[in-house]
Amino acid sequence: MRSDASSGESGHDSVPSAWNIPGGHPRGDRPTDSRSDDAGVDDAPARAEALLLRKLRSRSLSLSEARTAVRGVDGVDETVVEDLIARFVDLGYLDDAAFAEQLAMSAVEKRGEGRRAVAETLRKRGIPRDIAEAALAELPDDDAERALEFARSKVRGVEGKDYEASLRRLAGQLARRGYPSSVALSAAKTALSEAGMGRSRSFGRPASGVRFTPDD
Repeated sequence: MRSDASSGESGHDSVPSAWNIPGGHPRGDRPTDSRSDDAGVDDAPARAEALLLRKLRSRSLSLSEARTAVRGVDGVDETVVEDLIARFVDLGYLDDAAFAEQLAMSAVEKRGEGRRAVAETLRKRGIPRDIAEAALAELPDDDAERALEFARSKVRGVEGKDYEASLRRLAGQLARRGYPSSVALSAAKTALSEAGMGRSRSFGRPASGVRFTPDD
């Protein structure tokens, strides 16, 4: 798997290849000699190119996102869109497979998300299903470990609640991060047990509502 160049918490994903360097151009190529800025440019293809360059300097894009951006330029038809996207793919500026891997690894390593949440992120960014599935297949099979690590980090936030309320809250947080219910519940139980919070140590009246199966 390619390494995750950085998809930071700031919301700006890393730009592939030399785009990490302001104004950089992979292999020394530039799509044009004089279209790096769209100010005063009347030609629709040139304006579309300049717009896409500007966006790629600030964050990576999927091919779907790039097409959407280019289609928003006045005077650009579908032929121009596809020609421009194809050229940027050839230059290495757009690469759905590499981008999907970056997004997936960032979601797992930096945000501790489960596979379902990662899959949803890829879907929202316009990554094709087959490419998304390939990126997910490359992820480490350690959902249970990551879920437990996250649950341990959140135990203090449920102190002062009875056991079942704490369990529901932790399991719910994990489920919202894309972990399967069985993994979320198991991690929540383990984290509470490690923190010395069990049914025998719960305080307050038992919470009403959904009941969980007692620990073994």
